[in-house]
Amino acid sequence: MSGPLILGIESSCDETGIGIVRGHELLANEVASSVEEHVRFGGVVPEVASRAHLQALVPTLRRACEKADIDLFEVDAIAVTAGPGLMGALVVGLTAAKALAVALDKPLYGLNHLVGHVAVDLLDHGPLPQPCAALLVSGGHTSLLGVNDITGDIVELGATIDDAAGEAYDKVARLLGLPYPGGPVIDRAAADGDPHAIAFPRGLTAQKDLARHRFDYSFSGLKTAVSRWVETRRRDGLDVPVADVAASFQEAVCDVLTAKAVDACEHLGTTDILLGGGVAANSRLRALLEERTAAAGITLRRPRPALCTDNGAMMAVLGAEVVTAGLRPSSLDIGANSGLPVSTVLV
Repeated sequence: MSGPLILGIESSCDETGIGIVRGHELLANEVASSVEEHVRFGGVVPEVASRAHLQALVPTLRRACEKADIDLFEVDAIAVTAGPGLMGALVVGLTAAKALAVALDKPLYGLNHLVGHVAVDLLDHGPLPQPCAALLVSGGHTSLLGVNDITGDIVELGATIDDAAGEAYDKVARLLGLPYPGGPVIDRAAADGDPHAIAFPRGLTAQKDLARHRFDYSFSGLKTAVSRWVETRRRDGLDVPVADVAASFQEAVCDVLTAKAVDACEHLGTTDILLGGGVAANSRLRALLEERTAAAGITLRRPRPALCTDNGAMMAVLGAEVVTAGLRPSSLDIGANSGLPVSTVLV
């Protein structure tokens, strides 16, 4: 398999990722997570994440080079997350990438983290159909995208207007006395519950909301509804059926995510959709989206779970696409942008 040899660096949140690809061939994908350091805080602490990146970056880079069996001087370019993400965390990865670019005399490409979640599927399933839709669901982002060209023509159809889906999972887990991060534990608890036991609301699905927010998401009201339901049970001296609450909450989230995703495909006139981001590993989301896309004649693409969470491979393969397209490298003066819009693929 041919293609440029790209080193990818990802440090947007609490995972230090180093990936190495040759075109669409994955040679190494090493990740050091600091999630355990955030557990006692019930969420990611930016300063803690930044320090963890500083400590993990060099060892993770060494492991990736050993895994890929390459020398750093062999790479054709360095791709790094420039945004969006936590500012301090982004700065660590971007500074390291700049240092490597100067030391190795290699071109630097500052890339969009969210677009990386789309591009990573190239490693599993090859070139993306164009156009296609993409549903990205993670701890910090929930977005519906129209992807016309992975290197420069991406339109955000909708996004969360308050809490991202992953944030809602974390907050509901805390309400139920479950550990952080909430996504996996809610998913496991829901397996023993009844998803129809409690009629939790579906945000932004009323006719008046769809007129303005057809492809947008809102999970703040759902989180509040869960909180009030649990508090009422406890105030009345009743047990809280954790499995039923988890299952009903999860069903409300996945129902809205998947319904709007299918609608987006119909709006774009595409029969292909990609599911990405850390919450893409959720069992109910994957099952319900598969069911609904199949019924609508839509092909669903999903990267393997290990490539759904933040990782360096996604930046490396996006870098390979940008290099192959002949786009100009980034300046060494570029800065991190915590609010980088998804329409900006290359900084």
